[in-house]
This record gives sequence, C-alpha cells and structure tokens, in this order.
Amino acid sequence: MQASLTARIIGAARLDTATYEAVEHDEAATSSALLVVVLAAIAAGIGTLGSGRIAAFILGVIAAIVSWAAYAGVAYLVGSRLLAGPQTQATWGQLLRTLGFAQAPRLLLVLGWIPILGVLISLIVFIWTLITTVVAIRQALDFTTGRAIGTAVIAWLVLVIVYAVILIPVGVLAA
Repeated sequence: MQASLTARIIGAARLDTATYEAVEHDEAATSSALLVVVLAAIAAGIGTLGSGRIAAFILGVIAAIVSWAAYAGVAYLVGSRLLAGPQTQATWGQLLRTLGFAQAPRLLLVLGWIPILGVLISLIVFIWTLITTVVAIRQALDFTTGRAIGTAVIAWLVLVIVYAVILIPVGVLAA
C-alpha cells in the first residue's frame, strides 16, 4: 500500500526511518520528492516575500531544485565511493528521493515573515533539516550515523567550493 504524500512528509519530518526506507525503495516517489523540494522552496520564498522580489523568488525555486539534485549526486559519490561501509548499496535516485523528503521541515519557512518568531522558526528549521538530511543519507546508503554525517559534510563542502568557483567569476563580471 502506497503511503500518501502527506503521511510521508510527516514521517520524514518526524525522522521516521521506515518512511525514509519506503521512499528510498519506491522509484515512483521521485516526483513526490521533487514536489516536496519545490513546496519547501516556495514556502521559503513566501516567508521572505516582504522584499517584493518575484524574480528572486522564482530563482530560489530553480536553485533549490538544482541544489537538491547536485547535493544528492555528490552525496551519492562520497557515500558510495569514499565512505562506503560493508552494507553500502545505493543509487543516485535513492539519495534523490530521501534527500527530497528530508526537506519536509522547510515547509514551515512559510512562517518566516512573522517578526521575531520567523527568525526563531528559521533557526529551528535549519537545525531540523540538518538532522533529516543525515537520517536520509544514513538510510539511503545503509550505513552508520557517523558515516552519514561525514558524507553530509563532505558533500556540502564540495558543493560550496564548486558554487564558489562558478559564482565568484559571475559576480565579478556583474560588478
């Protein structure tokens, strides 16, 4: 029986390993994971819409999708090649799905516009999403929490460096 999208979002946010396992093995859940990423980006955009920048809002959604796919790819390579354990067996699609659902706490960023409370919510969501990301990586790659944390950190550092190499020259040219 296929779980509803709402049940999976709640399960992912609650750090339910069974939810992550189900999403990992359900190839049809890739579009649902994309939907979670898009909804989370929209929620974050609504939470910051006070700036009135619709172009930034749209670019934020696009950047969220690209970053999700890139992070899943780098985490897959790091986790399945560099930090693989004896039980590690995964595909990029499995990481893509679990990491998409790991964005579930970001749906609360829609409340970011609330003065003072919005900042607190953003901080809580940031920490919560770090934790869901580690759980998603751990479950998809079938290894320890320590290896999942290592994979998450290394993948993030790789992407920061790649983005810096790409975006710094663009920023310099735009200035």
